[in-house]
Amino acid sequence: MIDKSNMHKVLEDFPGQIQAGYKLGENIEIQESVESIVIAGMGGSALPGEILKTYLDIEMPIYIVRNYNLPKYINQKTLLIVISYSGNTEETINCYRQGLRIGCPMLVIASGGKLKQLAEKQGADFINIPRGIQPRCAYGYQFFSMLRVLENSGLIEKQAGYIEKTIKMLSGDIYQDYAKKVVEKLEKKIPIIYCSEKNLAVAYKWKISFNENAKIHAFYNIFPELNHNELVGYTHLFADYTAIIIMDDDDHPRIKKRMQITKKIIKENDCNVVEVSVKGASRMAKIFSAIYIGDWVSYFLALKYETDPAPVEVIERFKKEMGKYIG
Repeated sequence: MIDKSNMHKVLEDFPGQIQAGYKLGENIEIQESVESIVIAGMGGSALPGEILKTYLDIEMPIYIVRNYNLPKYINQKTLLIVISYSGNTEETINCYRQGLRIGCPMLVIASGGKLKQLAEKQGADFINIPRGIQPRCAYGYQFFSMLRVLENSGLIEKQAGYIEKTIKMLSGDIYQDYAKKVVEKLEKKIPIIYCSEKNLAVAYKWKISFNENAKIHAFYNIFPELNHNELVGYTHLFADYTAIIIMDDDDHPRIKKRMQITKKIIKENDCNVVEVSVKGASRMAKIFSAIYIGDWVSYFLALKYETDPAPVEVIERFKKEMGKYIG
């Protein structure tokens, strides 16, 4: 077993991270009028934004920015939420500075770095999340602190009841046991994760976890779009794939039928299919239980490959190379 950073404990402690994250946002309230929400972040720090879009069912538009520049539609009634675990992500810092020039209300979430310095110096609302874990593992701190601020600001309903049920559901060893069974079907395979559009954030997090924990390629797509293009790709399989279909009882009936037919066609083309059911007493519980399974699956797959799930040396090397060039 190779787990030098003890990611096992980080994953085990995730239910507590939810509670801690919710508390981190308790004293912040956006006073300005808000008509839209934009979340700027990269990689694992963009994930909380994707989860927010997946989770909330509100009329207010929510957009995710994964780039250096904010879109033209941002104005003084846009709430800009800037998330960078390290606080030093160059794309996100650039978005923060643009937000300042626009004069929109802002919330900054980071564990330190340049963003903390800028936010404190310029008086932006700032949430300081704990350091010492990988960014992709900090989404509990990031998402639930952000959720608390939106609640405090009257933009969404009270969340405490949903959070309590979610924490209760995620406690225990059942997710580890289930993940170990899934891993047996994934060894030396390239995962392709499929789900409905409403669960896009779940599939996206599974992909991130496979990439960074197990250090393998993984891909995802959504129904019904994949039925109009990607399905044809199973005609010529030049690699050893396994399709993972994430199913939700609340999916549209036609989406459920699409999943059944897709599974049949994939199997007919000699590709394995793993089915994962999204379960929970609330929308929040469903989303986070499905994500949590993926975290554990990628963790145990990393151990099977005798690789430490925590470090991402290729990304760190890339950042150092980029640091040589002043843009």
